[in-house]
Amino acid sequence: MNTAGDELVDVVPLGAVRARGTVEEAAGGRLLVRAGGLLQVYDREELLAGTGAGPVVSLRVEEQERAAPTPDGGFLVAGAASVRAVGPDGGTRWTFAHDPWHGTPRARSAPALSPDGRLVAVVVPTPEPDRAQAALVYDAEPGRSYVWDRLLFLDAATGAVVGRQQLRSLASGVVLGWRPDGGAVAVSCWTAWHSWSTWWAEPTGSADAGDGIRIAGGTWMHALAGFLPGSRTLTQRYAEHVWPDDDRDELAVYDTASGGQVAVLDLAELAVDPEEDEFRSAEVLDGRHVLVPGRVFPAGGPPQTRHWLIDAASLRPLGRLAYPAAVGRDVTVPGDGTWLTEDGGGHLHRWALRRTEPAASA
Repeated sequence: MNTAGDELVDVVPLGAVRARGTVEEAAGGRLLVRAGGLLQVYDREELLAGTGAGPVVSLRVEEQERAAPTPDGGFLVAGAASVRAVGPDGGTRWTFAHDPWHGTPRARSAPALSPDGRLVAVVVPTPEPDRAQAALVYDAEPGRSYVWDRLLFLDAATGAVVGRQQLRSLASGVVLGWRPDGGAVAVSCWTAWHSWSTWWAEPTGSADAGDGIRIAGGTWMHALAGFLPGSRTLTQRYAEHVWPDDDRDELAVYDTASGGQVAVLDLAELAVDPEEDEFRSAEVLDGRHVLVPGRVFPAGGPPQTRHWLIDAASLRPLGRLAYPAAVGRDVTVPGDGTWLTEDGGGHLHRWALRRTEPAASA
């Protein structure tokens, strides 16, 4: 049994409210609540205060769609063969049609709006009529052969394509996120039997200059987890049993300006049983800390959920969070230094650090 990160770190409970669905962070001091096909955006402080205030805006989506709210009260919605922008009144502003996704009629990810509101990043499939040239052929679907997917930048006002680059992926899942300064977007694609591939791409400002997108670098078997101050990107690797000799959970920080890996943590250091324990997410809590939930299997006992605090600069474990109430593995970080967990009993809890944990690296 490993003891790294076993020192307990006190947390401060800031209240609890009834959970209304799955909660996610949204821009502008808001929270997105998903309940089935209904998406509702709430003012964060009103929702967490339990005042009973209604949603700021709502949208109902189909099962195959993925959607994300925009700061102006609208939504960006991806479907099996299109991306559309929806205004605060529920009306469609524009629709960008693309070829149907390979494998299943379902969107691979929600579109990602740049921080300045000008660009929408999406990944779309690329059909190939010539089976001999295809990277993926569906024998059960005549005419549905594909080459590598494409990353597109769409004009957020019109839906017009202003940038495109091919990615070496045939994605069954996609994670998209813009760096907070808007200078780059990170895109992670999961391809069957190939694991995750991640790229960071920069808008060039002109569709005539390198097709509007410059791929600045990337890595393999790591997926985007979040962004740290400066040009640093946090990634997570999962034990997927793709390569038996190199199968592990780990965090890594990359400097996307240089492309180099600057810190790494093998999450087996936190595990009770490295062969069984699971680490499926990591959240950037603030500029100095990362929060890692895990499901561990103590010998002779039932599985337990634990959360660890990690130094964001060095990825050194600082300790295990000492909660006074039950927590699950899902964590939502609103961006104000607090975080949210669910207790399995229908309540959403808000927490903060007591600020007595060991000092993080400078």
